Amino acid sequence: MSENKTTYESLDGKIAPEALLKDTRGKLQMVDGHGIKQEADYDDPDKLYGMLIARIQKYHPSADVTQIEKAYNLAKKAHGDQKRKSGEPYIIHPLWVAIILADLEMDKETIIAALLHDVVEDTRIGEDYIKEEFGEEVALLVDGVTKLGRVAYSADKLELQAENLRKMFLAMAKDIRVIIIKLADRLHNMRTLQFMTPAKQQEKARETMDIYAPIAGRLGISKIKTELDDLSLKYLKPDVFFDLVNQINARKTEREEFVQQIVDEVSMHMKNAGIKADVNGRVKHFFSIYKKMVNQDKTVDQIYDLFAVRIIVDSVKDCYAALGIIHEIYTPIPGRFKDYIAMPKPNMYQSLHTTLMSSIGQPFEIQIRTQEMHKTAEYGIAAHWKYKESGGSKKGVMAEEEKMSWLRQILEWQRDMSDNKEFLSLIKGDLDLFADDVYCFTPQGDVKTLPTGSTPIDFAYSIHSAVGNKMVGARVNGKLVPIDYRIQNGDRIEILTSQNSKGPSRDWLNVVKSTQAKNKINQWFKKEFKESNIIKGKEMVASYCKAKSLNLSNLLQPKYEEIVQKKYGFKDWDSVLAAIGHGGLKEGQVVNRLAEEYGKDHKQELTDEIVLEKVAEAAKNKVHIAKSKSGIVVKGIDDVAVRFSRCCNPVPGDEIVGFVTRGRGLSIHRTDCVNMIHLTEAERARLIPAEWEGNVAEETGGQYLAEIKMYARDQQGLLMSISKVFTEMEMDVKSLNIRTSKQGTATIEAGFIVHGREELAKVIGKLRQIDDVIDIERTTG
Repeated sequence: MSENKTTYESLDGKIAPEALLKDTRGKLQMVDGHGIKQEADYDDPDKLYGMLIARIQKYHPSADVTQIEKAYNLAKKAHGDQKRKSGEPYIIHPLWVAIILADLEMDKETIIAALLHDVVEDTRIGEDYIKEEFGEEVALLVDGVTKLGRVAYSADKLELQAENLRKMFLAMAKDIRVIIIKLADRLHNMRTLQFMTPAKQQEKARETMDIYAPIAGRLGISKIKTELDDLSLKYLKPDVFFDLVNQINARKTEREEFVQQIVDEVSMHMKNAGIKADVNGRVKHFFSIYKKMVNQDKTVDQIYDLFAVRIIVDSVKDCYAALGIIHEIYTPIPGRFKDYIAMPKPNMYQSLHTTLMSSIGQPFEIQIRTQEMHKTAEYGIAAHWKYKESGGSKKGVMAEEEKMSWLRQILEWQRDMSDNKEFLSLIKGDLDLFADDVYCFTPQGDVKTLPTGSTPIDFAYSIHSAVGNKMVGARVNGKLVPIDYRIQNGDRIEILTSQNSKGPSRDWLNVVKSTQAKNKINQWFKKEFKESNIIKGKEMVASYCKAKSLNLSNLLQPKYEEIVQKKYGFKDWDSVLAAIGHGGLKEGQVVNRLAEEYGKDHKQELTDEIVLEKVAEAAKNKVHIAKSKSGIVVKGIDDVAVRFSRCCNPVPGDEIVGFVTRGRGLSIHRTDCVNMIHLTEAERARLIPAEWEGNVAEETGGQYLAEIKMYARDQQGLLMSISKVFTEMEMDVKSLNIRTSKQGTATIEAGFIVHGREELAKVIGKLRQIDDVIDIERTTG
C-alpha cells in the first residue's frame, strides 16, 4: 500500500489519498489548512507541541499559551511511559487531537481539554485536580469526553455503546465543544487504525461510519467529516476503496488538465464581469463518490459531479451574479440546480450548486458561496468558538445553536427511552450516512427538511406532535393526496387535522420514513393506552406464569419488582406492565428475571425420592456414561441412556447439566438453556450435575450440532458473505434459514457441526467481521 502515489485532494481539500494509503509507521503525508503537503515528525512530542503552538498563534497571534503549556507538561508527565499500539509515547495522541482542534481554530479551553482528555481515564490524576488547576470549564469538557468507567467486563457491547452515547449527548447539551473534542479524538484514532487488529479496525470503522462521521456532518464540520468518511470506507470496504482510488488516478493528468481549464475559463469570466472571486477545482472525496454510486446504482464514469469547481465571492449578491454568468458560459443540466443559500441545510450549510456540461461533453459541478458561507461549511458549529483579540473565549450557548434542533430532538428521545438498544437503533437510523434529504414548504412558506421518501405524516410530525396525532389527510400543491404520498422537492404541504381524530394508526409506522415521526407515534401509543396496556401486561404475565407452573404471588414481591424496574430503566411496576402490554418488553424476560431473583432467596432442595437416593451415592460412585460416544461424566446415576437436547445443543466446553426425563434417560442441556432456567420447583429436583470427560473432542472425535442466530442489515450479498465463511472454515452446514423484517433486518438461523466450543467461537468471530452483521447469539431454547 505504501507504494501508491497520488496528488489529488478530496472535496474538502484537506486530505490527500497518500495520507490514507501510506501505512508506514507514523510518517503520514498530511495536508495543512492551505492544502500544502508537509511531512510531520510524529515521534517527537516537543516538536509536535511546537507545531501546536505555531498553529494557535497563526489564528490568534496574541494568545497567552501559559495554561496550554502547563496542560502539555502535566499530560506528558501523567502519561509517563505509556505507549500506544504503534509503540509511540502515548502523549503523541492528545497532542495530535489538540492540533486537529487548532486547525478548527478552537479556543484555548478546548485545546487544554484535548491535551488532558485521557488523563483522568488513564492516569491517577482526578477531576478535582483538573478543576483546581485549569478551572471548572476545562474540567467539564474533560469529564464530558471521558468514557464511562466501572462498567462490568461482561457488559453488553451495544448497551455500553448506548450508555456512552447518552452521556456524550447530555454533555453536548451543556457544551457543544465536548463532541468537537470527541470528533478530533476519533479522527486521530482512525488515522492510526493500521496498528489495531483487523477485527478492531472493522469495529471502530463501523462505529465511525454509523455515529461519528454523521454527527460531524450534522454539526457542519466538513474538515473532519470527509476524512472520517474516507477512512471508514478504507477499513470497511478496502477493495472498493482502493479500486475507487485507482479509477480516479487512472486518468489523473487528463483530469487535472480538464479541471484547470474550467478554473481558468471561470476566473477569466468573473474578472471580466468585475466580480472578485477565488476559483479552485478538485475531485470529490472518495466516500461522496461511493455514496452516489450506491444510491444511484452508477459506475464512477456515470457520476455527474465527480469534479467540482468552487467559486468564493464577497457577497450573496455576487453569488447569484456569478451563477448567471456560469449559466451563460456552460449549459446547465436540468434538475441539477440546488439553492442552499435560500434554503440552508439543517447544519447551516449554504451554497449554490449547479451541474453543467463542458464544451467537450464532460459534466462537472460548480459551487458558489461567500467567504462566510465557506467558513461555516468547513468549520460548522466550531466556527463559533474563536479567540477574541482581547483574550479569553466565547462562553455559554451561542445564538446559532438554536438552529441545532437535531440535538434537542436527540435529547427528547433520551428522556423518552429507557431501552438502550432502542435508543441506539434510533440514533443510527437518524444518522444514516446514505440517506438524502428532500426540501418542502409549509403553507406559510417555511422550509422543512425531511429524509428522502418521507410522507405527509413525517411532515406533520416535523411541525408538532399534536399536528401529527390529529392528522386526517393532506394537500400537496393544493391537491388531496394519500397519506403514503412520497414528498418531492419543492412541494407545498398542508396538513388537514380534526379534533375527532382517534390518533395515529399503527400502520403509519410502516409508512413513515423519519426517525422523529416513528418515535412520536410510538410515544403516543405508549401514553394513550397506558391503562389498557397495564391490564394487558398483567394478563400476559399471569398467563406466562400459569403456562410455566410458576407461583405468581411468590414472584411479585416489591424487592424483586424493584430489581426488574432498575434493569429495564422504569420508574414503577405499572410502567413495566405497560411496556409488556404494548410489546416493548417480553413477558418471559420479566418473569424469568423475577423467578431468578426469587430462586436466589429460596434455594430449592431435591425432593424426588429416587433422584435423591441416586445423588446420595455420588460420594461412592463416579459413573462414566457412554464415554466412547458422548464423553459425559454424570455423578450419582448409573446405566442411564444419555442424549443431547435439541433446544440448546451443548458442545464440549459449555457448562452443562443433566435432566432426568421420564422414560427417555438423561437429557444434557447447557446451564444457560432457557428451558432449564424456567423449570418449576418440582422439575428442578430432576437436575443432575454433569461435566465433560477430559478433552472429549480430541479423545472421541465427536461431532456436535451447534445452532446460532444472526441479526444483520438486509443487504445484497449478505448470504454469499455468510456462506463464504462456512466454506473457508470447512464447516458442515446442516441448516440455514433467513427471514427479513419490514424494517430491513435479516434474522439468519444456522445449524452446523463443530468439535467443541473453541471451534464454535472461531466461527462466530469470523461471522461478526461481516460488514452488515449486527449481533450473533447461540440458540438457548
